[in-house]
Amino acid sequence: MSEQGHILVVDDLRTNRLKLILGLKQQGHTAAEAENGRQALDMLRAESFDLVLLDIVMPEMDGYQVLEEMKKDNSLRDVPVIVISSQDELESIVHGIELGAEDYLPKSFDPVVLRARIDACLEKKYLRDKEQAYIREIQLERERSERLLLNILPAPIAARLKQTQDIIADNFTDVSVMFIDLVDFTPLSTHMHPVDMVKMLNAVFSTIDVLVDKHGLEKVKTSGDSYMVVGGLPLPRSDHLEAVADMALDVLASTSQFSRVDGAPFQLRIGIHAGPVVAGVIGTKKFIYDLWGDTVNIASRMESHGLPEAIQTTQDVYDRLKGLYSFQPRGEIPVKGKGTMMTYLLTGRR
Repeated sequence: MSEQGHILVVDDLRTNRLKLILGLKQQGHTAAEAENGRQALDMLRAESFDLVLLDIVMPEMDGYQVLEEMKKDNSLRDVPVIVISSQDELESIVHGIELGAEDYLPKSFDPVVLRARIDACLEKKYLRDKEQAYIREIQLERERSERLLLNILPAPIAARLKQTQDIIADNFTDVSVMFIDLVDFTPLSTHMHPVDMVKMLNAVFSTIDVLVDKHGLEKVKTSGDSYMVVGGLPLPRSDHLEAVADMALDVLASTSQFSRVDGAPFQLRIGIHAGPVVAGVIGTKKFIYDLWGDTVNIASRMESHGLPEAIQTTQDVYDRLKGLYSFQPRGEIPVKGKGTMMTYLLTGRR
């Protein structure tokens, strides 16, 4: 069964147009007409056509000029054109084909031949459209895969992973690590409907996600009700500690809007430490970009040994930021695996 199409007939003689349109409609096609090249281009840009039957000799703009304009326009260059002209010299035929015409017929054409040429052009266009649809679908799938990969890995790491099968592992001499945790979330979750619990976590973590992007930091992972952020990798930056401190202050301010279903105040604990880490990608089916080292452990302890609605830091962080930020000494506290450590509470920017 032949493809049915929407066809534009372009000829300066009305009798020629009507003759062609009548034959097209008898074949089951729909047709529109243009009396010159300029009108044809305007119609082609205004609506979608599957084929153009184009005269060559026309006033104002001839068929060759129409073909040239269609070839320049990315939205029109793939619309098939059959030239139907009284100019049947070989040079004219070759010129039309070179300008992009699919086929050529003299005006004294046989209707059966014209029908066969039209069917062949429409079939090729249908196959080309189908191919382009497949290509677009593949591109969309590739873009979706890319977005998913970037949700898991930092962009520079994702780019490296696509280029190599080698293990990705790097040493960083100085980065900032921050842990954020919801206070008393575990006992609260036992009294919440699962959907409500996930909704609350999603709302809180989505708010924090926005702040990660705002401050140019990297979200490493979430684990239960804990959120881990790092500054200074995978691309080093000299102000990573300031960026993490600014984000920590913004987190406390931004999450004050949330409330708990049990009526108790919504509270977070935040811990920050800076120093060297090892970072790399692990896993073969479910990738994860993770950090290891004493810096990570100490930052985690700063959070877990911290106070509700407070940002606890180490002596090192205080020493590096005390000229730019306000701190309140908390004093020495016992830290698991580290003995006694002097800690400070970050309260604001000077």
